[in-house]
Amino acid sequence: MPLDSKTFETKAGKILHDIFEQIDDALGDIMDVDFEAGIVNIELENGSQYVINKQAPNLEIWLSSPVSGAKHFYFDEQQDSWIDTRTGEKLYDLLSNEMTSVSGTPFSLKLS
Repeated sequence: MPLDSKTFETKAGKILHDIFEQIDDALGDIMDVDFEAGIVNIELENGSQYVINKQAPNLEIWLSSPVSGAKHFYFDEQQDSWIDTRTGEKLYDLLSNEMTSVSGTPFSLKLS
């Protein structure tokens, strides 16, 4: 069952804030991490960027990654996770792996 719009806004806002806080705290010295107007921007030293934002009409989180390209995630209540609409991969797992790869520093997003 899809989320209603109010629940989506709450869950999407929380995950975006959590992503920003955790990446900025752990990797902010080696990449520029911003959270403004509900959009997380991560700029790497080479100038490439990640953009993570919510798409309320679709009830999805959208990710633009210089590594894996464009991805869309829906919230799966059974898994309590944001899941890629095409691959089934969890958003936290994908970002953890990519941040580790691009930073050269072991990194893992934690559910809160």
